Amino acid sequence: MSASFVSPDVIRRLFAQAMSRMYRTEVPLYGTLVELVERINTQVLAQDPALAAQLLRNDERARLDEERHGAIRVGTPQELATLRRLFEVMGMYPVGYYDLSVAGVPVHSTAFRPLTAAALALNPFRVFTSLLRLELIEDEALRAQSAEILACRRIFTDEALALIDQAERDGGLTQADAERFVEQALETFRWHGDATVDLPTYHALHKAHRLVADVVSFRGPHINHLTPRTLDIDAAQVAMIEHGMAAKAVIEGPPRRACPILLRQTSFKALEEAVHFPGNEGGDAGTHTARFGEIEQRGLALTAKGRALYDQLLTQARDADGAGS
Repeated sequence: MSASFVSPDVIRRLFAQAMSRMYRTEVPLYGTLVELVERINTQVLAQDPALAAQLLRNDERARLDEERHGAIRVGTPQELATLRRLFEVMGMYPVGYYDLSVAGVPVHSTAFRPLTAAALALNPFRVFTSLLRLELIEDEALRAQSAEILACRRIFTDEALALIDQAERDGGLTQADAERFVEQALETFRWHGDATVDLPTYHALHKAHRLVADVVSFRGPHINHLTPRTLDIDAAQVAMIEHGMAAKAVIEGPPRRACPILLRQTSFKALEEAVHFPGNEGGDAGTHTARFGEIEQRGLALTAKGRALYDQLLTQARDADGAGS
């Protein structure tokens, strides 16, 4: 890489920060959530010097305030292929495969993220990316219509595509080009209040599955959530409710422990947002529900033996709870 090029880690940080600013503007409640998490994290570190020292020792303190992950959904393999190239400019690569159709969701997914410990320490931003599986739409006419709609859209700006080509050809981007790249790449993830389908089509897509409507009805894969990391998700859950957020009733994941394990997360429920649908006589007003704010508390990973024990105890606890109810 030329000395005049900025590293993919720097571009990733610029993009993550720009994404957070954009989402705060689009979903003000998310900004409130981030402020709550930052305040709680500051309190926890002040009250637990051992944890603060541990985070410093493990190179986690500096990245604590960085965005942890976002999530998007795309409609075609071609869109996903270009997105892979876009993320690679930022040092993010596909890791893992998830077939969510087994849970009744018509997508399969991967996570784009940095790979090395050094890159993760600099900025751990990742994007869980799902591809719509059109073959799982049972209505053949609706499936064909969805494919036609998706084939006509362009989710990347011309300048973003040109800068991807330039980065691949030259081996990187200068600071000025990196800033332009972030600006243009952000347009792919921006919310659009104008749908690309009429209201009856939207309702048909939503009836097939709400994710089908979310992907097919808009000009691009708007970011549907961003997830900051908290050091005390129980305190964050209480604070969310106190601030009037429609938080989930129960924190997902293991119960609170002295030594946290696995992943615990909660969120405020997806917002009902106004959308304009094209049609005769000026079109129709409607709503769409997809975007929310999530937080997570990350614990220790388990060995295979430890995970087997956890699953066994969890099953026993559920059986005992069922027997007593």
